[in-house]
Order: sequence, then C-alpha cells, then structure tokens
Amino acid sequence: MDSGIVTIQGPNDAGPAERQQMRARAQAVFDRFKIDEITRIDVPGKGGAATGDDDGDAALRSEVRPLVPALQSGSLFGGAVGVLVVDAQNLLKAESEVVAELVATAAGGGVVAVFVASGRIVAPLGKKLTDVGDVVKVAKLRERDAADWLVAAARERRLVLESDGIDAIMHRFGSDIAAIDRALDQLASSGEPITADAVRQRFANRPDEPMWYYADAIAAGDVGEALRRLEDFLVHGHPLQLLAHMEGELRRRSLAAVAPDVESYAEWEGANPNAFPVKKAWQRRNHSTSTELRQALDAVSRADLRLKTAPESTHRVTMERLTVALCRWFGGAQARRR
Repeated sequence: MDSGIVTIQGPNDAGPAERQQMRARAQAVFDRFKIDEITRIDVPGKGGAATGDDDGDAALRSEVRPLVPALQSGSLFGGAVGVLVVDAQNLLKAESEVVAELVATAAGGGVVAVFVASGRIVAPLGKKLTDVGDVVKVAKLRERDAADWLVAAARERRLVLESDGIDAIMHRFGSDIAAIDRALDQLASSGEPITADAVRQRFANRPDEPMWYYADAIAAGDVGEALRRLEDFLVHGHPLQLLAHMEGELRRRSLAAVAPDVESYAEWEGANPNAFPVKKAWQRRNHSTSTELRQALDAVSRADLRLKTAPESTHRVTMERLTVALCRWFGGAQARRR
C-alpha cells in the first residue's frame, strides 16, 4: 500500500455485514497512514447524467465534483490527507475517465485515497486503480464465516461463549457481524457465560428477517403487507439496507430469467442448485417481464440517489413510493392477479 491508492472491493450484492467489513478495511488503511483529515465522497446512483458548466468539471455530477480538489490537494499542516470514495461502482464513464487521470498523478503523493465499491468499478478507473494501487477483496459473508468471526470476537473479549449460545446468536443475527458485534458488547456487560437462554432473554427477532418478509411481500404484489413490513423495518433499520437487499433480489431474479436451466443459474450464483435461495429465485423467474425488471431496477437506482441527496425527512415517503412501485413491477404476475 505504499502508493496510498487502495480499492476495497466487495460483492455486487453487498449487505450490511459486507459493508461493515468494507468500512473497517477502509479505516484500517487510513489508520496505517495515520490520516486524520479525511474528505468523504458518496457517489450517487447512476440514474442521473453528469451536469455542469463549461469548465473542467463539466463531466462530473455535483456530488462527485469535490473529488477533484480532494485528489489534488495536500494537507494544510503537512503530511498526507485522506480521500474516501464510497460506492465507487456508481461512477459514470465520463467521471471514471477524469478520476483515472487524477489517480495517476496522486499515486505516491500527499494523498491517501480509498475507493470502496460493491462490485466492479467502470473503466478506465478500475484498471488504473489496479495498476497504481492495491486491491483488497471482501467476499460475500456466509453464516459459517460469521460464526467463525463470532468465536474469534468472543475470544478477543475474553467471553465464555457456550455452544448453544453460538447457535442462538446465529439464529438471531445471521451473517450481520455489525449486529453481532453490538450484541456481544451488550452480553459482555453481565459478566456471565453467554448461553442460548441469555441470548433469547436479551434479544427478540433476527434483524434481517424483516428484509426477507418485506421482499416476499413485494414479490407477492401485496402492497399493504409490504408497507407494514417497511414500517416495522424502519423503526431500527436504515432504508439503504433495504435497497441493498432488493438490489440483490433483482439481480437474482434477472439472472434466473435468462439462465437456460437451474444448474446454470446455480453455477452463476456460485451456489448449490438445491439451495433454498436458488430454488426460490428459479421458481419466480417468470413472474416479471424483462421490462418490469428494468423498471424495478431503475426505481431502486433513483431511490438510492434520492436517499443520498435529499433531506432525511423525505426518506420514508421515498421508500413508501418505491414499495408501491416494486409491488407492481417486481411482483409482476402476482400483482396483476390482485
């Protein structure tokens, strides 16, 4: 990492657990270089075209434009400055070309730049980042991986973790290591061994279950149920978590729709043909037309942009409108029968 240019690349369907790992890896880079001064750029979704005046930044959207001076500037107090680019996979082609040129000159200079992406970064920036910097891969986290992480985290905290306690925590939190981390902090306060009874007494439902219920209600075209599930989730969850989940559902449905058979689809997913998510997506592959899937994906992209740029007071309304639209398009045949 001597160049100070690092890409943290996660899976296309990164969820809360993977995003937490990606953020941690990014912070580790800044900690290694002892960076305190960090400029964060949140790249919006690809729903909008680049706009601007007739100047050097005309190819960049307004949210991306601050990246130019950030990559060109050094610290006012000497030493290096940090630049964190979140959701770099959303950069447009023209933006990628501009940023690629800046990265080439920033490498080895007074800037430590970390690009966090869920999936591939568009060329030529993706290739330039690989050429001049380092790439850190964050794989899709499975429950087995989360269980290993849980055991190691408990050991670091010097907690006594009973085997039934492991099972109970995994049942409640799945692969969401951020939630598991918070749960361990709470359980540690008692000073007692962590057992299944202790977990059940302190925690209620598994936090990612509402996302499944929400997605299932949308797939069924049930607007009322989907809106109720949305309201339940937003009590403690962030709407961007639901968007990430629905992007994954759309991707799986789209892949299943074009796969010649379930074995091919499972191979594309890197999963077993008998796995429940594979069979579920395969059974629903014809519920929506290709046009409806494109409309659903476009709606999710526009909602993502809205959530990242509009005041928080508008987020609930945005999600409610998206939910109704997804029930129609992602629900497809189910919605048409209602």
